[in-house]
Amino acid sequence: MGIAILAVMAVGVVLMLTRKVPTAFALTFLAVAIALLSGASLLGAENSVAGTVMQEGAPMLAATMIAILLGSWLGTLMADTGIASTLVRKIVEFGGERPTLVALGVFCVAILCGSITGSAPAAMLAGVVGIPAMIAVGVPPVVAAGTVLMGIAAGLPLELIGWQFLSDAIGVPIETVRHFQIRLFPIALLGGVAYIVVEMRRRGARHAWAVRAPSAPAAGSGARDRRARRGDAPWYALVTPLVPIALALGLHVPIIPSLAVGLLYALVTTVPPRQLGERALRTLYQAFDVAAPPIALFIAIGMLLSAVRLPGAVSALNPIVAALSPSGPLLFVLVFAVLVPLCLYRGPFNIYGLGAGVAGVLVSGGIYPTPAVLGLMASYGQVLGVSDPTSTQTVWSAQYAGVRPERAMASTLPYTWVIAVGGLLLTAFLFLR
Repeated sequence: MGIAILAVMAVGVVLMLTRKVPTAFALTFLAVAIALLSGASLLGAENSVAGTVMQEGAPMLAATMIAILLGSWLGTLMADTGIASTLVRKIVEFGGERPTLVALGVFCVAILCGSITGSAPAAMLAGVVGIPAMIAVGVPPVVAAGTVLMGIAAGLPLELIGWQFLSDAIGVPIETVRHFQIRLFPIALLGGVAYIVVEMRRRGARHAWAVRAPSAPAAGSGARDRRARRGDAPWYALVTPLVPIALALGLHVPIIPSLAVGLLYALVTTVPPRQLGERALRTLYQAFDVAAPPIALFIAIGMLLSAVRLPGAVSALNPIVAALSPSGPLLFVLVFAVLVPLCLYRGPFNIYGLGAGVAGVLVSGGIYPTPAVLGLMASYGQVLGVSDPTSTQTVWSAQYAGVRPERAMASTLPYTWVIAVGGLLLTAFLFLR
C-alpha cells in the first residue's frame, strides 16, 4: 500500500512538473487518491474522503488564507499609494551611479516587500522600479533579477504569512516558528549580500544607458508639489512594512491583528480622510485577485495534509519513510543538503506543493521532532523562493529583467544552496542534538 501511495505521489510530481494539471488541482487529486488507497471510505463522519479530507481539510489552513488576504491587501496598498516605489527611488537617489550600492539598496527594499507578501506581488513591489534602476546604473540584468529574488527570500523569515502557514501545516506553535525564523534570517541576509558583492565583482558593471539619479527636491511647498506629481509617499509612511513585523516580533501580537494594524497605518498615513473608505475598498477588491491563486493552493494543501495524516496512510508510509530517512544530526545535514534540488521544479520537497505532504508524513510518523521538520522545510524554502524557474516570482523577475528564468536559477542556486545548508546546520544544532 505504501508503494502505491508513493507511486501516486510520483505521478502527481510529473503532472505538476509538466504543467499538465495546475498545482492546486493536482494536489486535490492526490489527496483523494491517497485517502482511497489508505482505506478511507467515500462518505462518513470519521476518516473519510468527504468528511475528513474535504470537509475538514479544505479549511485547515484558514488562518493562513486570511493572513494571505491581509498581506495581499497591504502589498496592494503599498503599490497603490507609492510606498514601495518611493522606497526604491530614495535608494536610487542615495546610491547615485554606484551599481553595487544601488543593488544593495534595492535588496533591502525587497526584504521589506518579502516580509509583507511573497511570490510575484513582492517581486513586483520591489522590481517594477528597482530592476530598471539597477540595469540603468550598470548592474547586469541577471544580477538585477537575482537581487530582487534574494531580497524577497531574505524577507521570508520575517514574513508573517509564512509563519502562519508553517505553524498550520506542520503543527508547531507560532513561537517555535518565530524562534527558528529569526535565527535563519541572518543566514539568508548574509547569503544575499554575498550574492550581490561577489556577482558584481565577477561580472562587472554593464551600463546599458546613461541615467542621472534625480536630484533631491528643495524644501518647502515646491518639494511637496514635486512629491505629489511623482506619486511619492510621505516619509513617515515608508515604515509601513516594519509595523506588522515590530508588533509580531517585539510585542508578540498575533499575526492577523499585526497585519491589520499595518493596513490601518498605511491607509491613515497615505490616504486623505475623505478618500479613506473608497481607497480601502478598491484595494481590497484588487487584493482578492492577488490572493486567489495562493488561497486555492492552500485549500488543496490542507486536503493533502488531511489525507497523509489518515491512520491508513500513516501506517502504510511510516515504515518506508523511516527506512529512507537519515538518522542523526550529521547524516540529516549531509543527506538533505544533497537533496536540495528536489525542492525545485515543483519537486517532492516543495513545501507549497507535494512537500507539504512529505512534511505531514515526517510529522505524523514521528520520524523527526516536529521543529526539525519545520527547519527542514524553511531551509528548503530559501531555495525554491529564489531559484525555482517555475515559481511566479522567479519567472516575473527574470523576464522583466530580460533574461530567461533558467539563467536566474544558474546565477542564484550556488548561493541559495549554501543558505539552505546553513539552515540545515541550524536545524540540527537547535533540534537534533
